[in-house]
Amino acid sequence: MSSYVGVLVSDQWLQSQFTQVELRSLNSKFVSVKNQNGKVTVGDLPPLMVKLKAFSALLTEDEIRQILGESYGDMSSEIDFETFLRVYLNMQGQATGKLGGPKNSSSFLKASTTTLLHTISESEKASYVTHINIYLADDPFLKQFLPLDPATNDLFHLAKDGVLLCKLINVAVPGTIDERAINTKRVLNPWERNENHTLCLNSAKAIGCTVVNIGTQDLVEGRPHLVLGLISQIIKIQLLADLNLKKTPQLVELVEDSNADVEELMGLAPEKVLLKWMNFHLNKAGYEKTVANFSSDVKDGKAYAYLLNVLAPEFCNPLTLDTKDPVERAKLVLDHAERMGCKRYLSPKDITEGSTNLNLAFVAQIFHERNGLSTDSKKISFAERMTDDVQISREERCFRLWINSLGIESYVNNVFEDVRTGWILLEVLDKVAPGSVNWKHASKPPIKFPFRKVENCNQVVKIGRQLKFSVVNLGGNDIVQGNKKLIVAFLWQLMRFNMLQLLKSLRSRSRGKEITDADIMNWANRKVKSTGRSTQIESFKDKSLSTGLFFLELLSAVEPRVVNWNLVTKGESDEEKRLNATYIISVARKLGCSIFLLPEDIMEVNQKMILTLTASIMYWCLQHAGEEGEVALSPANGNGSTYASDTSPAPSISGEDERSSLCGEISSLTMDDAASDITVSSSQCENEDTEIATAESHA
Repeated sequence: MSSYVGVLVSDQWLQSQFTQVELRSLNSKFVSVKNQNGKVTVGDLPPLMVKLKAFSALLTEDEIRQILGESYGDMSSEIDFETFLRVYLNMQGQATGKLGGPKNSSSFLKASTTTLLHTISESEKASYVTHINIYLADDPFLKQFLPLDPATNDLFHLAKDGVLLCKLINVAVPGTIDERAINTKRVLNPWERNENHTLCLNSAKAIGCTVVNIGTQDLVEGRPHLVLGLISQIIKIQLLADLNLKKTPQLVELVEDSNADVEELMGLAPEKVLLKWMNFHLNKAGYEKTVANFSSDVKDGKAYAYLLNVLAPEFCNPLTLDTKDPVERAKLVLDHAERMGCKRYLSPKDITEGSTNLNLAFVAQIFHERNGLSTDSKKISFAERMTDDVQISREERCFRLWINSLGIESYVNNVFEDVRTGWILLEVLDKVAPGSVNWKHASKPPIKFPFRKVENCNQVVKIGRQLKFSVVNLGGNDIVQGNKKLIVAFLWQLMRFNMLQLLKSLRSRSRGKEITDADIMNWANRKVKSTGRSTQIESFKDKSLSTGLFFLELLSAVEPRVVNWNLVTKGESDEEKRLNATYIISVARKLGCSIFLLPEDIMEVNQKMILTLTASIMYWCLQHAGEEGEVALSPANGNGSTYASDTSPAPSISGEDERSSLCGEISSLTMDDAASDITVSSSQCENEDTEIATAESHA
């Protein structure tokens, strides 16, 4: 594996204010202007900085020029890169002041892992340390380092090897990482640490984390605001895991017994479901206000008192509501919750100060301990009938993770509900086909008038037609109405288009030769054969693939150190096949492949998933090795540069497409069953024409 090469800044404090992803992006911008003009002056900065995502929505070019004019009398003065970074930080402060402080994200899981000032909450750190001490106390490897002291920086030091973060992901979503793939020993070399963090970041994306502006080197350095931000997301995913009808069908009690209401509930973000649940019980308890957030609406502690009294009246303390002191009331609330069995993660001060993340965690704990919902079998049966079948759920999961990996502004909680406004599909189209969307004719949610949603979706269909998608029988209204089969058919083609865009860069060095699925299969066979092994496959439907041995040989061929053959089984029984399949997924992620497949896809030899997994490994190999005599892959920006091993699974802070996110591109090669064959032949084109029409006939 290539060694990490970052952007170095002589001022260590200045370097600490940026992640390596941010530094690489800003350096690329700076060098671009310098190459164009021969030097960079203060006067060059306004048109450059107004295009950066951090400022584009907050400051105009004239405002930036005015701010710079106050600091620099001569706009023709030449500046170096470090001065540019200082100007950037100063401009962030100005932007924050104009905004009136950082905004709360509409979705806790969408919140970026960075902040403008790179500050951390000591209360949150203490809460998360307590969580780690409880849930990982019995871990065979980590117990030697636990418990951590929340008053120190032990958390960030322990996170530097990547083991803690990988283990925490498995606590949140058990089975995500095959722990045999984690490098666990007291002292890891840099390559092993980088592997653990690569595995961590790719797995975090696979459970729904948004890892914006963070690379493996940032975790190796243990940057507090980034580590804490990632841990925060992982823990929230764990705490909110049961807030859906599939896990808790009793939630159907929160709505009327109608398909429309249940579908609306299914489309809500987990934290919105939690609020709905809380208000449901508060209404029963006679609380007159509606709680709309986990900060200002719960600061006085009264909502908590009512909620706990209705859920656990046996632990009720009359003084809780009678006391006039909010801090004292918060203390009584926490005492009540503790008697119910809730672990104490937050302090009375966290409640009275309205700490959003900690109050969310507190309410989620109450829900887990005692949700107070009906066990009416009729209602539960109704909810279970409303949930999707296994195949639909697998497709929805694939699309959701893929879209969220692209780094678009919106966060998808439920594909079939969230795409109905058309806005998210427009964001995805603009990401994979830059410039294709006419934003002047698009309406951003919340959208009051239904016809605006139809307009958005009509533009989606129009762009699809321009991109040569088959949109037979698909209209904008079909998307608005949430036609799952038609939405799936469109998303298949959208993912296929993204994949083909990547493959175009492969073709750019193959003298115009089309890359087909046969080329990918032949590459894999040649790669395995080059190591002296005899295993070969005849197609991506080859039943021998179910053992997993071919993929392990392929992974070992592209990076010999990544597979531990002592852990590999013969793949003869179903259990042995599953062990190999889970190991393959974690090893591929550890290598750097951003993939969303499940062990079942390998065990069942899902042809399209097998193809995309192979293509992802091929992409990584050619990107890093540049093998002579084989089809080489040029980077997305086409400038001939290569990515360092500090592969970031997120786009640059500029939000522009001068260098597409590596994760977004690789994830386009890792679809679930929704993927299509890479081969573009006349027969395939003919088949595509009937794809949506067929879906419509089955709708």
